[in-house]
Amino acid sequence: MRTGKRTIILIIIAAALLIVSIPLLGNDSAVFLKWYLAVLLFGIGCYPLAARLFSTFADKGFAFSKVLGIFLGGFLMWFLGASKLAAFNTPVSVVCAVLPAAACWAVYFVNRKRNGGSTLFDPEKKIMSVNLDLVLLEEIIFIAVFLLWTYIVAFKPEARGTEKYMDYGFLASFMRTETIPAKDIWFSFYDLNYYYGGQYYTAFLAKATGTSAPYAYNLMRTLISGFACVLPFSITAHLVSGRKGGKHRNIFGVFPIIGGTLSGLAVCFAGNMHYVLYRLFGEVFKLSGYETYFFSNPTRFIGHNPLVEHDKCIHEFPSYSFLLGDLHAHVVNIIFVLLLVGIFVAWFRKKEAYRKKEPVLFERKGVQYAVLSALTDPSVWMFGLLTGIFRLNNYWDFAIYLTVLIIGTFAAFLRYSVKGLRLLYLIRWIVQLILIIVLGILASLPFTLTFQTMQSGVGISQYHTSFYQFAVLWGLPTAAVAALFIFVLVRYKLHFIKKMQVSDMIALILGICAVGLVLVPEFVYVRDIYENGFARSNTMFKLTYQAFILFGIAMPYTIVRLFISVKNIAVKIIALVLAFLLVLTCGYFGDSIRMWYGDLTDRSRYKGLNAENFIYEVFPHDAGAIKWLQENVKGSVPIIEANGNSYSDYAVVSAMTGLPTVLGWYTHEHLWRSDPEALNARAADVSAFYNAADPETLDILIEKYGIKYIFVGSNERTAFPEMNEVLLQKTGHIVYDNINDPESAYIIEVD
Repeated sequence: MRTGKRTIILIIIAAALLIVSIPLLGNDSAVFLKWYLAVLLFGIGCYPLAARLFSTFADKGFAFSKVLGIFLGGFLMWFLGASKLAAFNTPVSVVCAVLPAAACWAVYFVNRKRNGGSTLFDPEKKIMSVNLDLVLLEEIIFIAVFLLWTYIVAFKPEARGTEKYMDYGFLASFMRTETIPAKDIWFSFYDLNYYYGGQYYTAFLAKATGTSAPYAYNLMRTLISGFACVLPFSITAHLVSGRKGGKHRNIFGVFPIIGGTLSGLAVCFAGNMHYVLYRLFGEVFKLSGYETYFFSNPTRFIGHNPLVEHDKCIHEFPSYSFLLGDLHAHVVNIIFVLLLVGIFVAWFRKKEAYRKKEPVLFERKGVQYAVLSALTDPSVWMFGLLTGIFRLNNYWDFAIYLTVLIIGTFAAFLRYSVKGLRLLYLIRWIVQLILIIVLGILASLPFTLTFQTMQSGVGISQYHTSFYQFAVLWGLPTAAVAALFIFVLVRYKLHFIKKMQVSDMIALILGICAVGLVLVPEFVYVRDIYENGFARSNTMFKLTYQAFILFGIAMPYTIVRLFISVKNIAVKIIALVLAFLLVLTCGYFGDSIRMWYGDLTDRSRYKGLNAENFIYEVFPHDAGAIKWLQENVKGSVPIIEANGNSYSDYAVVSAMTGLPTVLGWYTHEHLWRSDPEALNARAADVSAFYNAADPETLDILIEKYGIKYIFVGSNERTAFPEMNEVLLQKTGHIVYDNINDPESAYIIEVD
């Protein structure tokens, strides 16, 4: 097929997917298309910078340019807002979204004029050559997966259950405030003291696009899913096509496409081997617990089957997060993690492309070149900014990917340093690391200056995963990484660092780092409030989550590499077995969809994308009052409602409105603030307020917490059956009450 014909076909497919979204999503198609076009504009705006960073990619980083634009625009807004230099509102958000794009294109046109029509998208100053067909293919993948997940989520859109109240409450708080950080919805008078970056970026996109919180919550979930498929596809396809050097070869070859497809499936849709063994073949092997298998079981295996009270662990992965629907900061950070990994791959390939040219520059300019080449490398600057923003998205990711960068850049030093010039190469490596660390510290300074850490040191693991369970969860990708290592060791002997193909080295770095992440909890863990019975849980959760992503790139590359590069039929069979098992794990997606979302062909069950509509069904007597607060109260005005345990339906008012209440979910605030005495005092005050027998008690507590609105609804009547409602009503005047519903919640505005 000629390129021109293929291009037309790809354009038609992309357009058809967008058109199909209209009948598929119905009334929600308008907001879906608005987000798609907005993200596309983010990408076009920052494409010149993406092309510079991804100069060795056939598409010049088009798939990554959208995330790059979101990152830079959101970072600018966050930094200005958190530094109290600008208000976090729609006009400023739009300006912050436009400024990076304007800067990128201004530099592009200046460089083009300076170079007589050429560009500076790559160090050779050649006119940028973009593989348009690849751009279109990646766009099709992105649209298809974004649309698929959006349709799925519309069958269960409610921001209720697990930790959705927390995630939605953070988002709602950011939506109603112009200050950063937003107010803590469950500890009035105080700012959020948790990793709020994911909810902030959701609010930034919502404000920049004029989208309300109920729709932004679910669209952000599905947007991340789209990127979680297309970005691994691009990374692995380029690794396969560029095995023998920094330059890409036939990106549309069969094997690059296969490798990229497997990678997209592995990160976005796959589960682990627990699904294969306990769901697909559980009855065959008579494995314990197969009869009661649920889609959450692969994430709750260690300490849960068999039950071990002193060592319950969590080991989640992206597709489970997408299915469950929690919009945690670490889930949003997936797109920025993949951006960093993509830049790292492109950076390494660029080093390979200039492997023979750089020694001349080192010899000619010495230390000056070593330092300046590090300080002026845009990829290194992006490494610093991204790891910095990881601190507020998910501090664990900061530590994880700073380690990956240290190992990766050191591997580049070992590979490319030349005898007689090693000291200069070492100087450059050290300067690179210093720049990354300093930029990360400065970029995150507005967050770290106010954030109080929740951890209390590092502990030595007293319990360890059995070999069987370790093999079930991580044996397959670990075996793939081991196979790649053995392959390069056998082929290149002791000189494998210098002689192995660059894609092999990159995949090995990512794979070895992933293996390290799954091993760390076997030796140490970070201590927190869950130490009694769940000591390793959070450490294992956060580390192995990122390991799953890195494995999702390294394993598909290994499969393709072994199959096409080794003539030994046994090795080819091993590659096919690995591929077959990986594809089987992807069945987790379809099976879990049926369990959690039900029959997606039954359009009568389609609910739409509004994350709040559930309150009319679950809280029919409270819904009107909650809506009144949303529509009539501006700013972060303190309220009071019944508090309760985490994961319950208590604190629903603050969660849905973003208004700060005296106390919400107890355990979560205990984790965020490590101050049980303050929490106990507030819990006692809430109880004293609703059980007050005299107006003096109410007046004291109203003044103490600055309470402006008192909510009396179903939770309050359940928690405080002896509540004197007549006394409460004397504190002010009722601003909302549904007189047609005797059980209606009502709101008292304090005089």
